[in-house]
Amino acid sequence: MFKKKDVFFETLQNMADTLVQASEVFVKGVETMDNVSEFAKNMKELESKCDVFTHTILKELNKTFITPIERDDIMALTTALDDVLDGMEACASRFDMYQVTKRDEIFTLFADVLRRSTYEIQKAIRLMSQKKLLAIREHSIKLNDLENEGDELLRRSIKQLFATITDPIELIKYKEIYERLEETTDSCEDVAHILESIVMRNS
Repeated sequence: MFKKKDVFFETLQNMADTLVQASEVFVKGVETMDNVSEFAKNMKELESKCDVFTHTILKELNKTFITPIERDDIMALTTALDDVLDGMEACASRFDMYQVTKRDEIFTLFADVLRRSTYEIQKAIRLMSQKKLLAIREHSIKLNDLENEGDELLRRSIKQLFATITDPIELIKYKEIYERLEETTDSCEDVAHILESIVMRNS
């Protein structure tokens, strides 16, 4: 168990665990695409759960004089973790709003990149909680590599989109979702950058 004074690490760990949970729901959702309304609802619930953790950290920062790492770092990391879940939830809500119900290989590939990214985040946050800061670097590097996969996937998917879809409305819908998915991989990389700066300042 974490001691009371480690409420920050405990809450950040809870956020990272929720990201993993959300990425698994996301993968299942895009693999089936059979009930996008239910999928969007489930993702919204997880996003709300993450918001509660964010509020917990804000509340604790306001009443805690000495924090285990810099206050700004705690805040930046909290925001970055929240952004990852916000990104996944925004994509799921687009499936529902635009009534995109067809399975799409690009969705599946992006979901896999996001799932692998959240597991790297989870491992990195766990190491931070255990004060094993130098070991975090390995996971930051993997997150950077995964973001590069996301970049490449976006380039490929947009090219394929313009080559195969002639309906402009469909084109707009899919292009926006692909771009949002890629932005969410960027958010995962943002977490890596913040972790890197925490390691540099504290090791």
